[in-house]
Amino acid sequence: MPKYKLHYFNGRGRAETCRLLFAQAGVEYEDKRYTREEWATVKTGDKFQLGHMPVLEVDDTVLSQSNAIARYLSREYGFSGKTNLETAQIDMIVDTMVDIVTAFGKAWFEKDEKKKAEMLEEGKANTLIPKLSALEKGLIANNGGDGFFVGDNVSLADLTFVTSHDMISLMVPDALDTFPKLKSLCSRVLALPRIAEWVKKRPESTF
Repeated sequence: MPKYKLHYFNGRGRAETCRLLFAQAGVEYEDKRYTREEWATVKTGDKFQLGHMPVLEVDDTVLSQSNAIARYLSREYGFSGKTNLETAQIDMIVDTMVDIVTAFGKAWFEKDEKKKAEMLEEGKANTLIPKLSALEKGLIANNGGDGFFVGDNVSLADLTFVTSHDMISLMVPDALDTFPKLKSLCSRVLALPRIAEWVKKRPESTF
């Protein structure tokens, strides 16, 4: 088995999907976390050629881009679907969550409270609600919505949804209140024994 080292800040953020994949797969890795001050001193190193994290070291190979890393781990450990069509369905859901998170990204850093509120409302109306509605319907179409997004087993789609919702809920706490199947999916994924064990022991963080 390769030796893994995951580099990120002391937060869940864009690295948490990878950590959930490791947890669910039962695979050991080094969870290297940086303060903002530490990051400023190491970011120009060879491991961080793209200038951002997360970064995953796989033996002597370095991977960047959170979704590229997550897709690699999903393929390695059986979370990317049983067929090419299932893989495409999973990718579709992952990319949808990227759209949603991106829609709220600028609002997260906005200092003007009035402008921030306007950005949040725009994001909810134009992106969050329409896309969550579509995902709820898609989930229901798979065995009534009481399992997972694709097939009968947890996949990258479900883990990405849970971690993306975690980020979104920092700005829109009631995001899933009108989507009971999606809300239940989050609870179901977080209750998986290996996931629950990780969540219980992971370091406390604000994001």
